[in-house]
Amino acid sequence: MEYCLKGCKNIIIPKSKFLVLMEEPIMENEIRVVLFGLGPMGRLIAKGVLEKKGIRVVGAVDIAKELVGKDLGEILELGRNLGVTVTDNAEQLLSRIKADIAIIATRSYLKDVYPTISLCIKAGINVISTCEELSYPYYKHPELATEIDELAKRYGVTVLGTGINPGYLMDTLPITLTGACQRVNSIKVVRMMNSSKRRIPYQKKIGTGLSPEEFRRMIDEKKITGHVGLVESIAMIAAALGWKLDEIKEFPPEPVIADKEVVTSYTTVKPGQVAGLKSVAHGIKNGKPVIILEFVSHAAVEEEYDAVSIEGAPKIYEKIAGGVHGDLGTVAVIVNMIPKVLNARPGLVTMKDLPLPSAVTEDMRTYLSWRKP
Repeated sequence: MEYCLKGCKNIIIPKSKFLVLMEEPIMENEIRVVLFGLGPMGRLIAKGVLEKKGIRVVGAVDIAKELVGKDLGEILELGRNLGVTVTDNAEQLLSRIKADIAIIATRSYLKDVYPTISLCIKAGINVISTCEELSYPYYKHPELATEIDELAKRYGVTVLGTGINPGYLMDTLPITLTGACQRVNSIKVVRMMNSSKRRIPYQKKIGTGLSPEEFRRMIDEKKITGHVGLVESIAMIAAALGWKLDEIKEFPPEPVIADKEVVTSYTTVKPGQVAGLKSVAHGIKNGKPVIILEFVSHAAVEEEYDAVSIEGAPKIYEKIAGGVHGDLGTVAVIVNMIPKVLNARPGLVTMKDLPLPSAVTEDMRTYLSWRKP
């Protein structure tokens, strides 16, 4: 981990002693990214990466047979080839390429994603993943979290789970807002989202167009899980505030029934059918809910917004009128966190452990205070 000062090519400075001493640090190579998962979200992230300067996709992995062997540019419908052929053999790919960071946009559950995370760590590659449970895995998976942390430290890389939610709107944002409080008694976060504007797999995921009976059956069969990540967001908020909760209680998702016909990009929802769902979770302290998260997403939402209410001294109420678009916001958070992960200490980190998230508007290399090999 060494750096060369501008104009002094033969002077080497160890990372531990590196300071930003020049206006334009010398960083000749682009940040190299390997992508895991090219579903709808993975493709949006890929396009988001390609829009930035100072960063280059050097590999792509997916298990879908219809994608394997194709050029990434063709899959993304760019009208040109990128020279990156999609493969389903991650081990072989990582053995022949060099990458600085892997973006894993595959599954929601940590046990499912862990093998890929482990593979990347052992290849010396930093990781950012959309895996919801990775956003704060210490509550549900403390042993696995410890294992990832120790492995990442051993190989000198950083691992982060994030996205728009969990990762920003229902945890990082309210945590940041408490910075203006002398005392915090309770926090409530509400995300009200019109699902008719979202991608079709998401609309299917929340039960759009089902009968109430079908919805409940699919909940029982775990084919509909509701919003994954409320527990992780509550645990992260509590950890940031130093609160020891009695428990985190997540309630079963409830269907939102349409009272009028609603047309979406996926289907037409008739009155009496499921338009979407509501997921609620509470962080309980001293027998009372002190962190309340409500995620409401259905096709009949008339007013979209994201709101944070903090009871304390002073009271704070923040509302984002219109809400933040989930897909666009997820891409932004993932891409914007790349330099912060590359700058971070090795190990498993969460959003509360890193500097404040901010947009990357210039060449991504200019945001690096040092460069991991």
